[in-house]
Amino acid sequence: MASLLWAGWAFGQPVHTAQGDVSGVAAGGVETFKGIPFAAPPVGDLRWKPPGLAPVWKGVRAAEAFGPICMQGRRGPPGPMSEDCLTLNIWRPTSAKPTDKLPVMVWIYGGAFVQGAGSYPFYDGASFARDGVILVTFNYRLGRFGFFAHPALDAGPGPVANYGLMDQIAALKWVKTNIAAFGGDPKNVTIFGESAGAISVNYLMVSPAAKGLFFKAIAESGFGRSVPRALKGENNAAEVVGLTFASANGVKGEDAAAAAALRALPADTLNAPVSGLADPSIPGPILDGQILTSGIAEGFAKGDEAHVPYIEGGNSYEASLFPQVAVFPDRVIARAGDPGQVKAAYGDKIPAEIARELTTDTMITEPDRYLARQMAGQGLPVFVYHFSYVPASLRPTSFGAPHGGEIGYVFSTLPKAPVSYGGRNIPAATPDDEKISDAMHAYWVAFAKTGDPDSAGGPAWPRYTEAGDQLLEFGADGVNVRQGFEKARLDLIEAARAKPAPSP
Repeated sequence: MASLLWAGWAFGQPVHTAQGDVSGVAAGGVETFKGIPFAAPPVGDLRWKPPGLAPVWKGVRAAEAFGPICMQGRRGPPGPMSEDCLTLNIWRPTSAKPTDKLPVMVWIYGGAFVQGAGSYPFYDGASFARDGVILVTFNYRLGRFGFFAHPALDAGPGPVANYGLMDQIAALKWVKTNIAAFGGDPKNVTIFGESAGAISVNYLMVSPAAKGLFFKAIAESGFGRSVPRALKGENNAAEVVGLTFASANGVKGEDAAAAAALRALPADTLNAPVSGLADPSIPGPILDGQILTSGIAEGFAKGDEAHVPYIEGGNSYEASLFPQVAVFPDRVIARAGDPGQVKAAYGDKIPAEIARELTTDTMITEPDRYLARQMAGQGLPVFVYHFSYVPASLRPTSFGAPHGGEIGYVFSTLPKAPVSYGGRNIPAATPDDEKISDAMHAYWVAFAKTGDPDSAGGPAWPRYTEAGDQLLEFGADGVNVRQGFEKARLDLIEAARAKPAPSP
């Protein structure tokens, strides 16, 4: 065991962070550091407060095991679950030394802001480390622990409600302060994430509180037209939802006593499930005025987004999140405009197939094009992709690449043997699967190193312009540039969005 512990650079000397020294575990040319606290445990009186300073320690902390996952429904990875969960994990080459200034990538996990963890096995950063990148994952507060508003909690003076996003910012601040000691360059940090993680990337792009903490960004299935919930108001405003929840659990009033009573509620009470993505009380980002001051599309349109190189894209069957759209396809089609025009744009397909593709385009593909146009119009480097690759054995029964289907390809963590995950049976990777994974991973690494994915050595990935309207597709026929990708479909959706809402 000792040979593993001390197989890193500089004869196994511990890495010195601002909190204390840490030792990692080395194997296969990669050294890992797991479970490093990046903020104070948000428990007791610190529940629903901005993340505090990370604890300090004396001696050498053995960073050998992942920390507990944050409170969530039990579909997360195995292991302990706790409110004391704000830890991060680092993968680096064993040869790394403080003078190297290696590029850094910080992964933000998805899970609808109600589940997920930085310790999922398919987020393993070893392949990135072997390619000369330091990879960081971390945990952030979820559900009602991470996104919750109530008048008793919202007096300030600091930011409120978006505690999960505050955790993400705290992790990035930790990286800025400490990553040089691991051989990383604090001035070459790329944030990337998928689903809720990509929404987070997009919100961090427009958040005043995150400026200067990253220098490149990648959003995989980022729901680019997402709008945060209002903090105050009627109907489903965040404080209204919070008051309803508090009242249902015996907490009345809006004073300090109410805040204390809320913080005294058992964690299991707060962890009670919502009914799904359509539940009006489901937690998520909130327009608090400090962390978030606008929606994603609005911020990009104003030019308020971080002016950094940016990759965005999505998958061909994002509607896998909402399979019910195929049950009543005519309703889905009618909501998009004149059914005849919709069916003409989508071609000779059955209504259920049109509904799936229309939902995918509405959620991801058209918003991606919109954000790309905004950045390109500001003269900023933006690159768009489309992931449609499906393993050959699944193609006869697949509607396309499902939501999240690209993650194993990006991380080069495709299974070596068949596995079952998220209700899907995933076959062992074939040589063709590995080729797509090698290509996608190489583009991501090249982008982290240079800000230009075109240096990956594969087909040239053109920078997006509205006139060129080009993206890179990872599909069954390999990696190819597409021009005017699904233009008629996306134009139809864009035109429908531009129409005024009908009068009540």
